[in-house]
Amino acid sequence: MSIPNEALQKIVQEIGQKKAFAEQQLVIVKQQTTAKNREGRMLQLTASEVESLPKDIKVYEGVGKMFVCTPVPDVQKRISKESDEVKFELANLQKKQDYLEKTYENSKNSLEQVLRGGAS
Repeated sequence: MSIPNEALQKIVQEIGQKKAFAEQQLVIVKQQTTAKNREGRMLQLTASEVESLPKDIKVYEGVGKMFVCTPVPDVQKRISKESDEVKFELANLQKKQDYLEKTYENSKNSLEQVLRGGAS
């Protein structure tokens, strides 16, 4: 049984759109992952610098256009919390990337299958 040309074109177009969308989203997710990895490295460097400071030293954090004196333990807590958030976001981005890669591969395989079937 053969599929009419119009239906075949519609199927190919829908699968092509899904494939293109997944490809675009993959690029975005990879960029976001790169940015989060960079943010995580910055937090690690900051944490190691703050760790090397004496506990009684004054530390200033930027808040908008001013600096606020903050105790070292509070800075360490903030850095730790932000690091945990970055790790959580990276895990979510990895899940999203895996899903998009599967969607892309499935769309690609479906498109190839439809084209092979339509050519017969």
